[in-house]
Amino acid sequence: MRQLARRSFVAGAAGVVAGVVTTVTAAGEAAAVTPRRTGVPARPGGHHVERRELRGMWVATVGNLDWPSAPGLSPAVQRAELIAYLDEAVARRLNTVVLQVRPTADAFWPSPYEPWSQYLTGVQGKDPGWDPLGTAVGEAHRRGLELHAWFNPYRVANHTDPSRLAATHPARLHPDWVLPYGGKLYYNPGIPEVRRFVQDAMLDAVRRYDIDAVHWDDYFYPYPVAGQVFDDDATYAKYGAGFPDKAAWRRDNTDKLVRETAERIKKIKKNVQFGISPFGVWRNAATDPLGSETKAGVQTYDDLYADTRGWIRKGWIDYICPQIYWNIGFAAADYAKLVPWWSEVVRGTGVDLFVGEALYKAGDPAQPAAWQDPAELSRHIDFAAAYDQVRGHVYFAGRDVVTDRIGAMDRVVRDHYRSRVRPPR
Repeated sequence: MRQLARRSFVAGAAGVVAGVVTTVTAAGEAAAVTPRRTGVPARPGGHHVERRELRGMWVATVGNLDWPSAPGLSPAVQRAELIAYLDEAVARRLNTVVLQVRPTADAFWPSPYEPWSQYLTGVQGKDPGWDPLGTAVGEAHRRGLELHAWFNPYRVANHTDPSRLAATHPARLHPDWVLPYGGKLYYNPGIPEVRRFVQDAMLDAVRRYDIDAVHWDDYFYPYPVAGQVFDDDATYAKYGAGFPDKAAWRRDNTDKLVRETAERIKKIKKNVQFGISPFGVWRNAATDPLGSETKAGVQTYDDLYADTRGWIRKGWIDYICPQIYWNIGFAAADYAKLVPWWSEVVRGTGVDLFVGEALYKAGDPAQPAAWQDPAELSRHIDFAAAYDQVRGHVYFAGRDVVTDRIGAMDRVVRDHYRSRVRPPR
């Protein structure tokens, strides 16, 4: 997920939610309701056929972006803030919360592989005195919500000083696994032991908890930083034989991570889904005729070494949730061009398509004029409704769902989410 400047709450999350929410839909409310889409097929006799869709929100923990609102809060306050987000999801008639539980090679559960997250207590490795992921799963399910556990595979720290990591952190025990780049530390994706380790660390949560999905964001190899080099030459020299160039080798490393994780998830729990939320542009059409009619400065295939289109076509993932974080009519990456492109990519594959929506841009004065209109996001939902492969939308991020700066989320709910529905399965 693209890093955003933090915007402070005027109060704790629980207080904000209490102030915004006036009516909470009963948990587990029946979903046999008239769907929002026009032209939905009808049964004989004129009754509408329920169309399931995913309605989700991301809740980010890295940098305490959404939750907890600050490190070092008491377990009771942390739990209350988490519950407030779940209740907000119900009030907005959403059905899925995507909770970040491994933001920087750490854990929001008692992991045998990695330390407790610093975003809980302020001290990496310090026991917070409760089980956030276990609580989130139980409380989400009580409310009729799915809980998708969001992991970042390779990011170790948002700084480059290994001495600031917990003494038992795997990155300190295996310094040869780690590379600094762009002011951050990353695990080196080209090392087979690293690939196996990060899988083990993430899959521990699949074994322990009744999560509904494993969810990854857009960080594989890091986003390019001008003037800096991700120095994996030695790793390429050791493991890159047989590849035409380093780019092909890097993509193969990412492919292996995706394919192996997918296979292992299904062996552990076949009903747990595997979804990925990549940057919204695979490749521009000027680069590849199979690409989208965009002029994006980043292409996941070329810059992040992530063949997102290929993973869909090979059936390695259950859903794709591209971050189509641009307005309708945006010249370089038009929402109205990307939704049809992704719709055709998933057609016939069995992979569900959900659209990542940039709620955080609504009302931000630094954004284009379209984002100053509270109706922009609602227009997105209207537009996507014409494409039958789109099975839902996910909004970034949790605190923006709560604060809803200019009422854009209110507008979406009023126009499209009149009753609760179940996610597609």
